[in-house]
Amino acid sequence: MTNVHVAGVGMIPFVKPGQSEPYAIMGAEAARLALSDAGLDYAQVQQAYAGFVYGDSTCGQAALYNIGLTGIPIVNVNNNCSTGSTALFLARQAVASGTIDCALAVGFEQMNPGALGAVFDDRPNPLSRFTDSAEEINGPGEAPITLRLFGALGDEYKTRHGARDETFAKVRAKASQHAEHNERAIFRTPLSVEEVMASPRMSGMLTRLQCCPPTCGAAAAVVCSESFAKRHGLDTSVVITGQAMTSDFPSTFENRSMRKLVGADLASAAAQQVFAEAGVGPEDVDVVELHDCFTTNEVITYESLGLAAEGEAEKFVWDGDNTYGGRVVTNPSGGLLSKGHPLGATGLAQCFELVSQLRGQSGARQVEGARTALQHNLGLGSACVVTMYQKA
Repeated sequence: MTNVHVAGVGMIPFVKPGQSEPYAIMGAEAARLALSDAGLDYAQVQQAYAGFVYGDSTCGQAALYNIGLTGIPIVNVNNNCSTGSTALFLARQAVASGTIDCALAVGFEQMNPGALGAVFDDRPNPLSRFTDSAEEINGPGEAPITLRLFGALGDEYKTRHGARDETFAKVRAKASQHAEHNERAIFRTPLSVEEVMASPRMSGMLTRLQCCPPTCGAAAAVVCSESFAKRHGLDTSVVITGQAMTSDFPSTFENRSMRKLVGADLASAAAQQVFAEAGVGPEDVDVVELHDCFTTNEVITYESLGLAAEGEAEKFVWDGDNTYGGRVVTNPSGGLLSKGHPLGATGLAQCFELVSQLRGQSGARQVEGARTALQHNLGLGSACVVTMYQKA
């Protein structure tokens, strides 16, 4: 397969619902920023993949028509919280296969306040199998389904491994300390473990500050072949050396395990594929952006990605191995917990952060000497995308 380089990235600051431009304006701006970063015109893009969850069909065209009408294929992508990474996966696949030389992935979301919910309530909910499985394990609950799933996940992890509530709160405190240096994050005030613990209880052991909020925003990336980059004098310093997308296995539903129900096996399988393709291991990774929709998911994902052994995530956290001066800096951007989670944009915002890190352009949050970066983006339903970036 053809080597695929990330030639350009762009991201606009995320904002609270009600404070953003319309989705088409946000998407167009992120795409312009990525094209400008790459040094390309939109006319040079051969295919585009536009990710969003809350919007009518062809929102991608509505956004990209603001920057040009070139007749190229524009594919609209919806894969829940992994939508942005799915768009990137498809763009990279198109280039790697040799079908095209240059593709644009853009993700955007114009969201409403509050917990995520279904839009179409006159037909079966695609998450009903997950809801039913969660209720078989934990009984019915009143909280929104995502809160119930990830709150119960924390309770299960505590029971199985003896972890303390403070461990999950420390993950949120770490995120806030990283976000302090990220001008594109919404929540930049450093928090203590005590402040996180004192925020209102939401579901299970989760407090409000351990849950990412919905936000509005957009991000984009331009990917291309090495030959295209050389012909046009583009930056070839960052290459995608491995990428995989997984969906659910029988184990998701057969093991009466919240960990498996929320995608741990998907993440593990995708990571193993990516490490094999890239020819590196977890011990080689310098920086990670992972899907911290809730602190509980960040904790189990340390183990799913092989950054910590099973049951060792608590030690990983308290030893400081997830931050600067530790083994692998996790979510230097502040993660979803600090930026919020505009579903279609999140995966490409993670890409933006990791490409910036490998280029040495992250300012006060720069991970010194970063050469290998890992991305994890998960959507219930389910889809998990894991991507490896390396400095060429």
